[in-house]
Amino acid sequence: MSSTRRQFFLTASGGGIGALASLTPVASQAAMDVKGSKEIIVPEKRLPILAEADVVVCGGGTAGIAAACSAARHGAKVILLERWPSLGGMATNALVNIWHTGDRRKQVIFGLLQEAAERGGRFVRRMSDFPKRPEMYEFDPVGMRVVFDQMLKESGVRVLCNLTAVESVVTGDRMHAVLVDTKTGRKAVKGRIFIDATGDGDVAANAGIPFDFGRASDGAVQGMTMMFQVRGLEPDQVRAHPEEAERVLALMKKLREDGKYPQFMDLAARSYLRSPRSPIVAYNMCPVAGNPLEEEELSRLSAQGREQVYQYVNLWRKEMPGFKNAEVCQMGFGLGIRESRRIRGIKTLDGPMVVGAIKQPDALGHGFWMIDIHDPKGSGHTSWADQRADMMPPAGESYHIPLGMCLNKQINNLAVVGRCSSSTHEACASVRIQSHCMVMGQGVGTCAALAIDGGKHMAGVDIRNLQSILRKDGAYIKSVPAGT
Repeated sequence: MSSTRRQFFLTASGGGIGALASLTPVASQAAMDVKGSKEIIVPEKRLPILAEADVVVCGGGTAGIAAACSAARHGAKVILLERWPSLGGMATNALVNIWHTGDRRKQVIFGLLQEAAERGGRFVRRMSDFPKRPEMYEFDPVGMRVVFDQMLKESGVRVLCNLTAVESVVTGDRMHAVLVDTKTGRKAVKGRIFIDATGDGDVAANAGIPFDFGRASDGAVQGMTMMFQVRGLEPDQVRAHPEEAERVLALMKKLREDGKYPQFMDLAARSYLRSPRSPIVAYNMCPVAGNPLEEEELSRLSAQGREQVYQYVNLWRKEMPGFKNAEVCQMGFGLGIRESRRIRGIKTLDGPMVVGAIKQPDALGHGFWMIDIHDPKGSGHTSWADQRADMMPPAGESYHIPLGMCLNKQINNLAVVGRCSSSTHEACASVRIQSHCMVMGQGVGTCAALAIDGGKHMAGVDIRNLQSILRKDGAYIKSVPAGT
């Protein structure tokens, strides 16, 4: 994708309606091209500056929250832009409410994630079987919205929700602003450093940074999931009928084979039918597949996912003891998206680095999750179900998440954090989970503040000093090899 490099005149009169009123009127009509053309011509126009900061973070998911808090706590003036009305991204709005922090022997992710978990109080539940499994925390998405709001407010981050970064303004090797659409027209947000935490890599792709999409064989990305929560279960009845759970699961499979029932994740469905879940637990079993960058397709897939959820619950109400009064109490505001653009960086994390628990000189922290690929064709199967040893680091070991996978060679004041960082299809299936994305966010946010303070590019920040500061801030960074 190439960058849009039209010339914009960014006024210095500040944001708001007053700034718009002070502008010289420009043509508001777009001249149509020749009849039947697929394009229109939009005239150049002056745009008011809505806001300006040292660091502009685009995307208010967990990676963006970690980046914004970290940069602000280290002295940078920070603005966080979020397209949805509330913060938390997939964690709160898509009900992906689980955090992984352990390598099956010990906890290796702390820092801002641990702070959020501790501040969450009654909204967060620690799993009893830690550290035998990587999963450690489940949380109430509604309550965690408030926790994230408080963390950002106390850190001094200026938050603007309901705004999507729609265009990147770039000259040469530097980015100057992102353009956003507001209720009073298009405006600019200027910054010295930009961090793309959009998940889809929208800002970086629009700025002209090369990216990869999907697996090598056919370009398909990992399947998505519509998460949902259920209330009204009778726990004793559910536990008392494991044989009925198997019967219902067999019925679901038979109906699916006959084309009369939607796809679902088999192991998850068995677990939900055998073990009652409180409303805080989100059901992760409803797959859909397609291109998350195509808005109309994503709309269709979201509607499909919602319909599938009720197909599951309606059958359970009829067939499964303890589910007679079951009701869907919440569904994700959006689909849980696992993969789309992967922005090409200075370094690229790959599958052998994940499985081999490879360490990196520019480590921001540790990752340990397996190569957990959800079927791009939408069957609901995930490689997590196979538990293959050749798809995960050995128990008790972890790989390093490097700064280089968040930086690029083209624009020196633009970084990416989260699932859009530089990785292969296989490695993305590991590093995409929220805890790993928060490691990136905390590391890159701190790096951005140090770059601002020292007058350097992010790639020029002293990596040993950055790692030392991250450790002081609670991050776990061990076994860093020598090198640059």
